[in-house]
Amino acid sequence: MSVRQEELIEALKTVYDPEVPVNIYDLGLIYEMAVSDTGAVKIVMTLTSPFCPVGSIIAEQVRETVEKIPGVTSATVDLVFEPRWTRDRMNPTAKAILG
Repeated sequence: MSVRQEELIEALKTVYDPEVPVNIYDLGLIYEMAVSDTGAVKIVMTLTSPFCPVGSIIAEQVRETVEKIPGVTSATVDLVFEPRWTRDRMNPTAKAILG
């Protein structure tokens, strides 16, 4: 059973930064998503700030959420801060919510 990008996106849209009322996918925090033939998923993501006090909690929540998707055998999450996140990465819905 292969994991579709749409399934990953749907799952990631359930994860929120507790300080922002927008999910991490719409915020543009997800830089890369890759799924191997064996179902191993690798997520490369960032945070709105490298000083986010709950960054490790968000990353762990992403890993746990992705591992619940049928067909996923494992998930790893790499937090990166280059390139830096900017508001330009948000989708139009997120921009409308945050003003």
